Amino acid sequence: MRKSSKVKQIRPRYGYFGSRRRGRGRIGSRKSGRRIPKGIIHIQAGFNNTIITVTDALGQVVSWSSAGTCRFRGPRKGTPFAAQIAAGDAIHIAADQGLKRARVMLKGAGLGRDAALRAIHQSGIRLSSIRDVTPVPHNGCRPPARRRV
Repeated sequence: MRKSSKVKQIRPRYGYFGSRRRGRGRIGSRKSGRRIPKGIIHIQAGFNNTIITVTDALGQVVSWSSAGTCRFRGPRKGTPFAAQIAAGDAIHIAADQGLKRARVMLKGAGLGRDAALRAIHQSGIRLSSIRDVTPVPHNGCRPPARRRV
């Protein structure tokens, strides 16, 4: 009689504790079927790009857009006009799902932060608060040595 060989068990790659979403069930389609009356709009304005993310009150992403996804390339991605188009694109999808009121979280010091905020204001969504969450170091890393020529 043959020895029974051990069968290698295949486990999903979720780490030691399993999936983060375990127990919550399926959230549902992101594109349609969800009504979101209130949400949070995150604006990350860098010098090279502006990324707008719209989430619901729990922080689950409803829609997002950036200057790069709106077909701006190279130096034009960092312009205020590109940020305005990207904000309008992200807000349009969220407004179709019923977004009426939102909080705004601004991060970064890029040129697109004011233009994106202006585009959100013109879209008709009521803004309950605007917060600047730009990370500011408390004299953290040591700067590189001064260049000697």
